[in-house]
Amino acid sequence: MRHFLRYSTVGAFATATHYLMLVAAVELAGWPAYLGSGVGAVVGAQVAYAGNRWFTFGHRGAIRASWPRFQATALLGALLGMAIVALGVRLGVHYLLAQVVATLASLLLTFAINRSWTFR
Repeated sequence: MRHFLRYSTVGAFATATHYLMLVAAVELAGWPAYLGSGVGAVVGAQVAYAGNRWFTFGHRGAIRASWPRFQATALLGALLGMAIVALGVRLGVHYLLAQVVATLASLLLTFAINRSWTFR
C-alpha cells in the first residue's frame, strides 16, 4: 500500500504536467484532444519516471534496464488514454472529463506493470 500511495503522489505531479500539456495543445494550439492527451502523457511520463525510480520504488538498478521498460509501459498507458479520450469526445463528453476517466484507467494498469516489471 505504501508503494501505491507514493506512486499516486508522483502520479499527481506527472498528471498535472500531462493536463497542462493537454490544455495547452487543445486550447492554444488547436490540436485534437486525443493528440494533446498523447503528447501530455509522453511529457508527464518523464516526470513520473524520475519520481517513481527514486521516490516510489527506490530503484537502484541500471537506468538502461528500467527506462525502456517504463517508456513501453507509459506508451501503453498513453495509447489507452488516447483511445478513451477519443471515444469520450466522440460521445460528446468534454475532453477533460474523458481525460479524468483515462487517467484512472491508466493509473491502475501502469502501476501493476511498473511494480511487477519496470522497477522490480
